[in-house]
Amino acid sequence: MTSTHDEIAEQQADLTRLLLHHVHAPVTGTHFIRGVLPAPASSAVIRIVMGEASAYTPDELIAYEIPLQWDKEPATAQEVTALLRTLVTGTRIYSSDHITQVMGMVLVRVDPSALDAPGPTTDDRALGILRCFAQPYTDEKPSLLLRGFCFLDQDRLRLYLHPAETPEAVAVDVRPSNATTALLASLPSLLDEEQYWTDDDSDPHCTHVVNFTDW
Repeated sequence: MTSTHDEIAEQQADLTRLLLHHVHAPVTGTHFIRGVLPAPASSAVIRIVMGEASAYTPDELIAYEIPLQWDKEPATAQEVTALLRTLVTGTRIYSSDHITQVMGMVLVRVDPSALDAPGPTTDDRALGILRCFAQPYTDEKPSLLLRGFCFLDQDRLRLYLHPAETPEAVAVDVRPSNATTALLASLPSLLDEEQYWTDDDSDPHCTHVVNFTDW
């Protein structure tokens, strides 16, 4: 079954939202999620960047490209988390045709069916239950979908936002140390201000970058 561009964007955004807590809580051991990248060209995959909590440079990070559908069913956050545990703790050696680079990081294309990954843990399932009440699903989508994010430096965070009228994600760079409340509230209108636009040829996950690090 072929997913439409909008379906891919929405599933990437859903997984990003459900995996955010692993910025602070390790997936396992000392392995944290340092980024979630929306794959370009409407590819039905998501790229999860893994590393230690203090990792910011590409040589300290590794990205795993994971299909959005497994056995013709949408991948869940619980399944992705369980797969990541296998990937970061296993010793599997991938052939060269599964390994490339993106943004200076090693990128591994993963085939979930080729891995003997355990299912979600009891805690994973408990978190899913709790989210049903604490973060209930709603049909009302935000004006800007968060399709991904990536830590580029200790105080530089890249957000991959999907405005409703654009086919691809727009990257927005902010500094968490700045007072960002007013900025985040104004983002829908500020994204059109070309004075903030810049290019990042190393990043294929967005149409362009909007730099608000000095806003």
